[in-house]
Amino acid sequence: MEYASTRDKNLAVSAAYAIKTGLAPDGGLFVPKSLPRVFGEELSELAQMSYSERAVRILGKFLTDFSAEEITDCAQSAYNKEKFETDEIAPLYKLSNGVYFLELWHGPTCAFKDMALQILPHLLKKSVVKTGETKEVVILVATSGDTGKAALEGFKDVNGTRIIVFYPEKGVSDIQKRQMVTQEGNNVDVAAVNGNFDDAQSGVKKIFGDSEYAEVLERNNFMLSSANSINWGRLVPQIVYYFSAYCNLLKCDEIKLGEPVNFVVPTGNFGNILAAYYAKEMGLPVGKLICASNENNILTDFIRTGVYDKNRLFKTTSSPSMDILISSNLERLLYHVTGCDDKQVAAWMKELAETGRYEVSADVKAKIQELFYGGFCDDTQTEKTIAETNSAYGYVIDTHTAVAKCVYDAYCKETGDATKSVIVSTASPFKFSNHVLSAVAGAEALSGLDEFAMLDALAEKADLTIPAPLANLKAKPVIFNTTCEKTEMYEVVSHMLNLL
Repeated sequence: MEYASTRDKNLAVSAAYAIKTGLAPDGGLFVPKSLPRVFGEELSELAQMSYSERAVRILGKFLTDFSAEEITDCAQSAYNKEKFETDEIAPLYKLSNGVYFLELWHGPTCAFKDMALQILPHLLKKSVVKTGETKEVVILVATSGDTGKAALEGFKDVNGTRIIVFYPEKGVSDIQKRQMVTQEGNNVDVAAVNGNFDDAQSGVKKIFGDSEYAEVLERNNFMLSSANSINWGRLVPQIVYYFSAYCNLLKCDEIKLGEPVNFVVPTGNFGNILAAYYAKEMGLPVGKLICASNENNILTDFIRTGVYDKNRLFKTTSSPSMDILISSNLERLLYHVTGCDDKQVAAWMKELAETGRYEVSADVKAKIQELFYGGFCDDTQTEKTIAETNSAYGYVIDTHTAVAKCVYDAYCKETGDATKSVIVSTASPFKFSNHVLSAVAGAEALSGLDEFAMLDALAEKADLTIPAPLANLKAKPVIFNTTCEKTEMYEVVSHMLNLL
């Protein structure tokens, strides 16, 4: 299978090249030139497989320049009991008749990013060999919280790679920050940016697009790549868990083969729900894709109006991984729903860069609305949803999952749609223990507690066990304390690579 750029459909590269480079030469995103299909009988076969086996089958349809043995090695190295606390890898929790949570947070960093970032380093290493690359690969990452730690954990001590992560100083939870600044590994670096996630992401994109800086790196035997979901190797593993969720419903006789299922996805950068879109386009029986946003509700507005406008107040919320106003993966969706109109996509992206705004045609808006429903909720509703879900079902969810549950409830009330639905649960409640503890025990429960004491209090109140990766954080020493302005990110990268 060949891959094009969202801004140049005539480009044709292999999966290995797309994974190695991360971003297309013209600044666009790599997309498959065609989508493979999965039919009913194959879904029945997948239902009888383990998660790792399902990953091998789905990934093999996209990574056609990889051998079956290579993909199997990658999948087995990523999805195992040593890395994940459950053999199911991505288990389903039945909340009520017709409503399920897909728990994607049982990996080493307790967030859904592990589902892709445990396998990406293995795919990247093989891609580097396949393409004959001899330079050291520098993974450059901007994170709104979870991607950073998951990428650091995935790439630590991987030969031939270095990883540099930028996070917004005031835009991540205390636990997320602690996870990153205590990261061990001989090839990792972390820096905070005075600004929000969009500042960090824009800075990283600027470095990627700088041809002069690329020459400097090349002279020093470095090349850049990405672990953000702009990298196809990060996005394609996410398609697997939508197939897996459907297959688990089949296996447990919760649905019949061919019965449609809605997916409710909390998302900021649009990658998580885009993976669900790809699964649907491949033939997975998906009803509505329900896109859940927090108060930075740019995606809700776009789905409902066809206008993407980032010229608005950026809000810091209790669901920080979704505090994003530039949803990079939306570019991929636009490419597909316009019939691969690369020139139009490039024009919209140029307009976004220059004015912060673009508007799609009525036809494109109609296509998007046929596929997606957009909704959002604020922090007050988020906390209320956590409390009500715990009270009604004895099930504790994190803030991002609560955004999805809140939007799902609003969707059902608005549409009356009774289709069975899977709500994608993206993080352990312990990653955002202050907000979750406040929701289930009242704000007074936080009094006098630091982030580690909050973990203990939440575990006691909710009768839950703190995940080992978080329970062990308190004893880890802080290794990284660099903070920079958004204009200083070049200098930070150069310093970390010893180019200065």
